[in-house]
Amino acid sequence: MERSAGLLLVVIGAAVVVIGLLVWSGALNWFGQLPGDIRVEGERTRVFVPITSMVIASIVLTLVVNLVGRWLR
Repeated sequence: MERSAGLLLVVIGAAVVVIGLLVWSGALNWFGQLPGDIRVEGERTRVFVPITSMVIASIVLTLVVNLVGRWLR
């Protein structure tokens, strides 16, 4: 159990580093600017609701978690 938990932490850490590099390089500039992301700007307020972006993030994370879970079984 300890070995698989350590491996899981390494995989999660590597994924965080890869996502960080993608954000830093500008490869994810499209995220948050998709059709369906609601952006309302007034004189004093700004409201941003990234509905489409969060649906895509949820689908991708669900797939990744399921694949890692099957791989560790």
